[in-house]
Formats: sequence, structure tokens, C-alpha cells
Amino acid sequence: METNTLPKSTVSRRGRVTQYLSGEMPAALAFFYNKLCFESDPSDVFNDLQDGVEDFVVIDARSRESFALEHVPGALNLPHKEMNLETTALLPREKIMVVYCDGIGCNASTKGAAKLVSLGFKAKEMMGGLDWWKRDGYPVESGPESTNPIACGCE
Repeated sequence: METNTLPKSTVSRRGRVTQYLSGEMPAALAFFYNKLCFESDPSDVFNDLQDGVEDFVVIDARSRESFALEHVPGALNLPHKEMNLETTALLPREKIMVVYCDGIGCNASTKGAAKLVSLGFKAKEMMGGLDWWKRDGYPVESGPESTNPIACGCE
């Protein structure tokens, strides 16, 4: 007689999730801590901006055209392709640069953060970019000018 159950040998095999076991506490803690050192999410960025935290600068690494359509309020537009010593000269080196782009289908934030780090800045990527920012219901600005008072030499 046929049954719809899997043989015991199949059930006891590890699945896709558990085939790679989670690391021991020191390794797992190091991994997750390091991940947090290089990433932030829209919620943390939004709440820190609302709370007046001033130890970071939000950088939009997308094109000027995309920035003009919509961007995170207060963000500076510094397209990753234009990042160099001259265009970043006025950015405050004591602050962390939080870099974003369109979202998970775009890597302008990764390229921008890598360039900023290579230029001596501390940087984090904002996970999910502008897409997740908007999905979380946070406001956007439009237009070529930002409300951020820091002027940068990116023009």
C-alpha cells in the first residue's frame, strides 16, 4: 500500500536552511556585529535624523537626475562615479557617511561606500536604499537642492 509520507532517511537529512550550521557564539557575534558596523536601515537613519543625531551624513550615490526626482530629506547628492578627493573635500571626516541608492537592485551605494572608505572616510550602507525608505513610509524631498547645510564640492 502506498503512502504520502517521506522515508525516515529523507526526513532526517538537513534542509537548505540547516545544511550550514550557525556558528558558535564568538564567531556568530563577530559576524553580526561586523555586519552592523557596515550597514544601517532606513528606520535607524530616520529616527536618528528625527532625534537630531549629527554624527553622520546621508549621501545619495545615485545620479543627479534621480536625486532631483526624489531623495531622503537632508541627503547630499554625490554620485558614486564622481567621488574623488576634490568632490569629497568638504565632507566632515569625523562623521560616518551613510550611503544609499535605489534599493537592492542597485549597487551605487556599495560602490559609493567603497570609494568613500578608500578616500579615508567611515561609511555605512543604508540597506534597501530609497525603495525601503519609502516602503517604511518615510517622506522624500524632490528638487536639485538638499536641506542639508553641509556644502560639498561635487558640482
